[in-house]
Amino acid sequence: MKKTFPILLFFLSGTIGLYAQKTADKDHYTFEVQNEEGDLNKDQRKDKVVIEMDIKDETRPLRVQIFLSQPDQKLHLAVSSTQLIESEYPIDKKGKHNGNPIPMLIIEDGNLKMLTDINGRKSCYEFRYHQNNFELIKISRVYWNGKNTTFETEIDLLAQTQLHFEQELGSDEIFNKRTKKIRIASLPKIQDLSFSDLEKY
Repeated sequence: MKKTFPILLFFLSGTIGLYAQKTADKDHYTFEVQNEEGDLNKDQRKDKVVIEMDIKDETRPLRVQIFLSQPDQKLHLAVSSTQLIESEYPIDKKGKHNGNPIPMLIIEDGNLKMLTDINGRKSCYEFRYHQNNFELIKISRVYWNGKNTTFETEIDLLAQTQLHFEQELGSDEIFNKRTKKIRIASLPKIQDLSFSDLEKY
């Protein structure tokens, strides 16, 4: 599993030129931020997930692409999304950084997980490969209040349940546990989701 922590820190440090000249061509995703390999479609062959950045665009948009292995050992592009991860310098921020680290993608137990840290709220979105689609099946979140308590949420879209609970730091004890049923007409597909959609759950 390849992780490019130095590259991520490099981009977040603000030590590079942030305002490249605008260009009409918005499809120059030439900088590789992350490259992750693992088996996503349970065929015992390595698939690949890539995060790339368009460094010609001053907003620094990010693209997620998922490649699935084929019997001939070649990789086939299954998903390409420029909406799943927020641009580094969104238009509405007027040249300012979005304030959050670039999400990380990992392949674990045959599923794709996206780890985010948005305004101090850490989330994990889990996708399964099913009938030629990557479907969102679980969301877990942790928020620390800066004192002694973490506020945690676990959403199971397959079971259609939402669990909220709190924990004291350094303790395994759970308190204020609350569970409720949720209604999901169909599992969201990764290509239909934006970063703002994910934050609404």
